[in-house]
Amino acid sequence: MQRYDELMFTDAVKAFQEVEGVADKYAATYGARAHALTEDEVGFVTSRTSFYMATVSETGWPYIQHRGGPAGFLNVLDDHTLAFADYRGNKQHITQGNLVSDDRVSVFLMDYPRKARMKLQGRATFQQATDAPELANRLAVKGQGRVERVVTIALEAFDWNCPQYITPRFESAEIAQLVGPEMDRLTARIAELEAEIAALKGQG
Repeated sequence: MQRYDELMFTDAVKAFQEVEGVADKYAATYGARAHALTEDEVGFVTSRTSFYMATVSETGWPYIQHRGGPAGFLNVLDDHTLAFADYRGNKQHITQGNLVSDDRVSVFLMDYPRKARMKLQGRATFQQATDAPELANRLAVKGQGRVERVVTIALEAFDWNCPQYITPRFESAEIAQLVGPEMDRLTARIAELEAEIAALKGQG
């Protein structure tokens, strides 16, 4: 896997960085980073319930697709390969069609509650599930229907973004986890008070 800066910082990008006086800082920072998925990255990827994936069409237009599912639907096969199951959709096949002429993709992962985001560059491949039955079975998500294709992404580079300007948002399950104990306490207290009221009425 390549260094993210070596893959993404073109001469035009570096020219702007030189003007801002940050080129040397970035060179030193990226040189000290890991360039394969570590336990931290694997944990982050497999805990996501959605991601965005960008491709580029034959006409040069970028296209961004959203994918979602339960935590773990985006699988890490090894320290440089991601995979997920593809199910029946709207049959536009824009992403799949774009990859015929250019297999490069950009994947964007968000963790809104913790204000973290990760971006990955790679090369994606669609494969019929019947041609890779073991992998299709491994990637299948219960309740999603029949897996039609499997998508693998051979990573070229990745990077973590800074948390600035990320507005925290919470999924219903995360909200339930946060307020659940307090709701249980309040429910129990209400039951106690109702019992006390009933007892006092009985004394009257």
